[in-house]
Amino acid sequence: MNFQRGQRRDDPEINLIPLIDVLLVILIFLMVTTTYARFAELKINLPTSGAEQTPAKPRQIEVAVDAAGLYQINDTQLGAASVDALAEALKRAAGSESEPVVVINADAHATHQSVINVMEAARRAGLVRITFATQTSR
Repeated sequence: MNFQRGQRRDDPEINLIPLIDVLLVILIFLMVTTTYARFAELKINLPTSGAEQTPAKPRQIEVAVDAAGLYQINDTQLGAASVDALAEALKRAAGSESEPVVVINADAHATHQSVINVMEAARRAGLVRITFATQTSR
């Protein structure tokens, strides 16, 4: 029995737009909070090798050049030495070491020529590995 003759019932409808909005918010939340690990489950057995360890760090020869052009090799004061005297002192400092590293510690106000003299003396002594010591600016 239909007691409401004349009245038409509207069919219920579901509005999907709020549902889509909520699902997008949940999806964004999951994407932001999820951690991604590329190889969390990757187990690797590395191969073994019978190779020798790398050689020890080469010996360093410290050459200091001050602003006045005075030289010091390791703990030996040389004063204002010539290139030949520097080369002899570098050969003595190297001793039997095959390839020591010459570290030039030059004052910021040292002349360019005094640094070039150390480099030339190292070349004459047969020392080819040269580096410069610096400090970071404040």
